Amino acid sequence: MTSAAPHQSIVDRPFVLDLFAGPGGLDVAGHALDIPSLGIEWDRSACLTRYAAGLETLHADVSAVRRDAFESLPPEINVLAGGPPCQTYSVAGHGAGREALKKVEWYIDRLIAGDSDEEIDEDLKKFSNDQRTALVLEPLRYAIQATRSPNRANRPYDVIVLEQVPTVAPVWDHYAKVLMETGLPDRDRTKYDVVVDVLATETYGVPQTRSRAVLIARRRGLGKPELPEATHRAYEPKGWNRRNAPAEGRVHQPTLDEKPAPEAEERQGKTDRDLPSWRSMGDVLRDRVGTHPGRTTPFLVRSNYGSSGNPGRRGVRTDQQPAATVTGRISRFVVFEHLDENIVHEGARFSMNEAGMLQSFPPDYPWSGTAQAQQVGNAVPPAFGMHLLSAALGLPVPDTKVLRKPWPAATDEQRAKLRSHGCGAADTCTDRCPHPKDQVPPRSSRPRKKVSVK
Repeated sequence: MTSAAPHQSIVDRPFVLDLFAGPGGLDVAGHALDIPSLGIEWDRSACLTRYAAGLETLHADVSAVRRDAFESLPPEINVLAGGPPCQTYSVAGHGAGREALKKVEWYIDRLIAGDSDEEIDEDLKKFSNDQRTALVLEPLRYAIQATRSPNRANRPYDVIVLEQVPTVAPVWDHYAKVLMETGLPDRDRTKYDVVVDVLATETYGVPQTRSRAVLIARRRGLGKPELPEATHRAYEPKGWNRRNAPAEGRVHQPTLDEKPAPEAEERQGKTDRDLPSWRSMGDVLRDRVGTHPGRTTPFLVRSNYGSSGNPGRRGVRTDQQPAATVTGRISRFVVFEHLDENIVHEGARFSMNEAGMLQSFPPDYPWSGTAQAQQVGNAVPPAFGMHLLSAALGLPVPDTKVLRKPWPAATDEQRAKLRSHGCGAADTCTDRCPHPKDQVPPRSSRPRKKVSVK
């Protein structure tokens, strides 16, 4: 799967190191852009999916690789990417959230000041929940470690691309501040030009409403980075109704009450009126492709979960709307087939193939292992990833249509080779693979409220 767009990258031969790589969303994006990548992922099932998809992978703890095996990473890597797992608390919230953000900023400042890894690791052990704090620090620690690596001739990364849920935006803001104003603690005090914002993935052709906090940084001298330009209209739940739903293959003309907020227009560089409609669930799932039989009957989807914290995006949606945010609970979404005005019955729930397609993964992506719905929900939408990487590297706006073709699964021989590299054996995990019980932080530090049953 390749893109027709010519390469005009700001760096020669971009090569991505994808931290917290999950089942491969950003790697699939790189593959579609002809950009090689290496992903580090500790979850066994996500690694099985990656091997089945033919993606270069290390089944490892990101922190352990930095401490013990950084010199074994390919020295030609020049793009650092990743989305460290978000905290169980909101770093932008009140009370404990604000305190947690101050703690994260304190560690960031210490790293930039050149404090030793040993001192910081020792301090991290003293605080509860700091396993997650440590993970959100890893992209910066990798950026610093690159400047201390003999294997790389102490060469810093040229480009950094990070994404996470919107509540992590304050952390990215502090990353941006220190990278622009202070620089890395190397001999040259390497600085970066950085942009940070919260973007809506449906404005990049992803058939769901999902907001992500993104950071794009370029080493100073490579040109100022810009956010990816929107290619589709934002979904406005208050302005949508069936009468103005876009017909397939036709640009939707918004009504006056659908006009986007001025700041959204300014950020996108053009008004929503100039863009085609967001992609709907029906656009993606209607036609037969690969092993997907197609959903030709109009349907409704009921979700009890919100969408990126916006209650207005919760509830029932039709096949003519984008999906609500795809999470690990996607398999619980109830799908009703709408036969006519008066007859509705429950139909088949989304398969993992369909759930992946709503995340913009190619049809027939080889989801493997356990907790597949969680893998889908945690992944970076590949179409969004294509836009992030293209903007970060100065490439043309990508053609995400390449993601609509079925994904070719790796052969048994290819899987064995990838797993030998990633796990240490062709058909199993080894002692060097991480143990989940040692890697997963507590889900929450808050005690559960006791519920009386009457």
